[in-house]
Amino acid sequence: MKIAVAGSGYVGLVSGACFADFGHDVVCVDKDQSKIDRLHDGVMPIYEPGLDALVETNVKAGRLTFTTDLAEGIRGAAAIFIAVGTPSRRGDGHADLTYVHAVAREVGEALAHDCVVVTKSTVPVGTGDEVERIIADTGCAHRVSVVSNPEFLREGAAIGDFKRPDRIVIGAEDDFGRETMRQVYRPLHLNQSPILFTNRRTSELIKYAANAFLATKITFINEMADLCEKVGADVQDVSRGIGMDGRIGPKFLHAGPGYGGSCFPKDTLALLKTAEDAGAPSRIVEAVVKVNDTRKRAMGRKVLDALGGPEAARGKTAALLGLTFKPNTDDMRDSPAIAVAQALGDAGVEVKAYDPEGMELAAPLMPAVTMCKSAYDAIEGADAVVIVTEWDAFRALDLARVKDLANAPVLVDLRNVYRPDEVRAAGFEYSSIGRAGPKEAS
Repeated sequence: MKIAVAGSGYVGLVSGACFADFGHDVVCVDKDQSKIDRLHDGVMPIYEPGLDALVETNVKAGRLTFTTDLAEGIRGAAAIFIAVGTPSRRGDGHADLTYVHAVAREVGEALAHDCVVVTKSTVPVGTGDEVERIIADTGCAHRVSVVSNPEFLREGAAIGDFKRPDRIVIGAEDDFGRETMRQVYRPLHLNQSPILFTNRRTSELIKYAANAFLATKITFINEMADLCEKVGADVQDVSRGIGMDGRIGPKFLHAGPGYGGSCFPKDTLALLKTAEDAGAPSRIVEAVVKVNDTRKRAMGRKVLDALGGPEAARGKTAALLGLTFKPNTDDMRDSPAIAVAQALGDAGVEVKAYDPEGMELAAPLMPAVTMCKSAYDAIEGADAVVIVTEWDAFRALDLARVKDLANAPVLVDLRNVYRPDEVRAAGFEYSSIGRAGPKEAS
């Protein structure tokens, strides 16, 4: 089957490469000529473990090609996936559907055969209806079924998520759309990947509801972490204790500096706007968004406290280890590190940083931060070392070397990577998330 994917960013490129690996003939289309040129040269526009090898294999096999010509790319395609960005719209938080609508219009104008058009981008309820209308308004005379097929890819584990999904959600309004999508995902039949068929609007809402629920779990355990610090409890044990309940589950119950990335921040905002417009406001999600935004800045104050307070911190240096919103990605969108660095800079603290993959994208977002060549380069001369992102490279730091390089043995662990007793035994002043200090624990 020939598949066209409009958009060669994170979702489009991963989806296209995986579809090609299933044996489909895939064309990835993008308006950015430089991105297509880099892909032709084997240079990935994003960092995702294993993606470069997957792309290379399928390009060599002739199953995966790249172009800037949408009309050429969709010629003969049984399914055309729309996988362009839907960022939060400035001013009101609604999802910006400019790119989705532009692709729909161009597809309608160029289409010369019956096909299925699939919204893979995360879009608000009712977007499929609008895509259908736009294509019809172009005068397209061919049968087109517009289908919703949201993605559930975790950055850093996207290829595995695509090939071994928890579920495949397909929102279709006719048999033509449903049967075509069955053929698209037929290679996953042997894996017994569950496929949920719904109507289009339900499928669109499932994506937003899933992300909002996961964001709620993260925010809930972060609030419990704050309570743990006040009453002398351990949030990691609290997480284990409630996560053993099959109704709750252990995932997304790791306390930290707040969620970020390409999905949760914009999707929770978009869901809020959709709910508000529909006259069914979501107060829980509203609270989640507010608490998460507040928490990121609070992490900066936590570091200032470790430096002796706002007044004492002025003129000191902090080393941030990890800048991306999570490990195994270069994504800096809404990363907690941005708010932490801003809070420290506002207090007169010099900030140095190191991240294994994110510094190129981080530099323009954090112009006052000095980017370093390694974790130990950042630590040298620092008055506090702060673990912001739990990259594997930061899980087994040589604490003796850290102590020798730093101005002061202060470690702020915003991801609870280390055991408090071990770090304190090494001579550090140590603070983490939701775990009582020595005084509270005694």
